[in-house]
Amino acid sequence: MVTDTEGYVHIIEYLTEHLSLFENATCQGNAESVMEVIEQELSEQIILVCSQNDDLTFNQRNMIIREVDSIVYDLEEILSAVVNNAVSEKQKTFIKEFATLIKNLFDTEIHNLPH
Repeated sequence: MVTDTEGYVHIIEYLTEHLSLFENATCQGNAESVMEVIEQELSEQIILVCSQNDDLTFNQRNMIIREVDSIVYDLEEILSAVVNNAVSEKQKTFIKEFATLIKNLFDTEIHNLPH
């Protein structure tokens, strides 16, 4: 649905262009890890996708969930060295923006689904 689109490739390229944001980051007293924030932000955005598209079928919703699992796997691979590190505020802001881009990609693909 989305992971095989050119848009997804561009979003991943956008992430790789900003990998320096995740290198040598220092955080004070933040208990959340990078991966926890990624999962939280993606979950919130996908809940929005599904709630804004209540005409999605059960199978379409399952496909979306499988796609998100695949996206999380990709992110774990790309950010493998830092997924367990405490997240900084700058990283949180970037992850929120990234998750919104993923949501927008889903919105576009859902809009293009045959009705």
